[in-house]
Amino acid sequence: MSLTQDTFNRELKELVEFSRESGKIDLRLYQEYDVKRGLRDAGGKGVLTGLTEISDVTGTEITDTGNRVPAEGKLYYQGYDVEELIAGVRNRRFGFEEITYLLLFGDLPTQQQLQNFLEILSAFRELPEEFTRDVIMKAPSQNMMNSLQKCILTLYSYDGEPEDLDIQNILRQSLSMIAKMPLLAVYSYHTYRHYHQGKNLVIRNPKPELSLAENLLQMLHPDGQYTQLEAKVLDIALILHAEHGGGNNSTFTTHVVSSTGTDTYSAVAASLGSLKGPKHGGANLKVMEMFADIKEHVSNWDSDEEIRNYLRKILNKEAFDGAGLIYGMGHAVYTLSDPRERILSDYASRLAVEKGMEEEFHLYESVERIGKECMAENRMLVKPVCANVDFYSGFVYSMLDFPRELYTPLFAIARIAGWSAHRIEEMVNGGKIIRPAYKYVGHHRPYRDLDAREEREKTN
Repeated sequence: MSLTQDTFNRELKELVEFSRESGKIDLRLYQEYDVKRGLRDAGGKGVLTGLTEISDVTGTEITDTGNRVPAEGKLYYQGYDVEELIAGVRNRRFGFEEITYLLLFGDLPTQQQLQNFLEILSAFRELPEEFTRDVIMKAPSQNMMNSLQKCILTLYSYDGEPEDLDIQNILRQSLSMIAKMPLLAVYSYHTYRHYHQGKNLVIRNPKPELSLAENLLQMLHPDGQYTQLEAKVLDIALILHAEHGGGNNSTFTTHVVSSTGTDTYSAVAASLGSLKGPKHGGANLKVMEMFADIKEHVSNWDSDEEIRNYLRKILNKEAFDGAGLIYGMGHAVYTLSDPRERILSDYASRLAVEKGMEEEFHLYESVERIGKECMAENRMLVKPVCANVDFYSGFVYSMLDFPRELYTPLFAIARIAGWSAHRIEEMVNGGKIIRPAYKYVGHHRPYRDLDAREEREKTN
């Protein structure tokens, strides 16, 4: 006998209440059993769970007396300071592809090696026949990250050796996905606009002579046009998002899933699922929403006092979303500064001049400066707080005319380079499945037959 809709809703609501009751754990138990919740120690620092040579993230330094003190943040790719890498490609057309080579193969390429690598990526920058029609355009998702997951998992079916875990095959699969990810993201967005928003469907093919950043812009922009500064800023943003140590959530996911011996497509799909979360890859969207709110409630953007008063309201949960957070501020490792933010803010200022958005950029600078002061005052912080890369990345993407639906996919387009490097590192050095321990804090109970069970009491 089927339930009526009202009965179904009532029973489902009851099950939800039971689920919440069953899932609650006394937070004091984490301290009692010394559980590193979120794999972090009491100071918020990540618990050491692995070794890597791919990248390093530092936010402190050791003094002559042996004390660890806050320092300007540093990010290293395969031992190279990312700021030096950015300076090295500043006046050249390609940057992201060169850094991808570095992450995957451990050293910077020669001119000939880079040229060969670019040709390999260009050869992979093509989707299987009818893939766009049969996969991307079928049942389009309203979230582009889910579309990317679907596309990546479906590429498994087009691979003649999807389960081969030889490093040569994993590298082939990785290079193919690195090259295809921009197409998957942009085509998914155009399909979404067509089916969910009634817009014209225009699919523009990539050009083999263009860099990944240039192809992204020409495929996305309605007229296929872009300025050289736009392409350069996007290229720099992709480099800064390509890798960030093995401890970030999506890269750790890559290691965990790869350690099971699963295929490359499943590993990347899992990492995409991690990156989709608003606490990880979607953070810049919250920054954009916060600034929209600030612009609405702060009438004079040149008034430090007015900005400070509103930021205090945000921190006191009296404004914006009530979470008490200034989004884009703070980081688990960086203290005095995030090197990615330092670099991106510099390029954001240049792009703001080209776009006539200097006033908005200065508002970002003011919120960054005043926000640090307000957070230190509000939370009596001992550790310095700095803006992170998410603070400016959404603003940069908006100036590049990227829709918000593609902000997190842009992160994925860059980060798959790092994921691929870490997957290969895990497969070369692995052997043991990553299996963390959880302490059971429930109660052991005797089994009762169905007829002898009493109805559970409902909780308010």
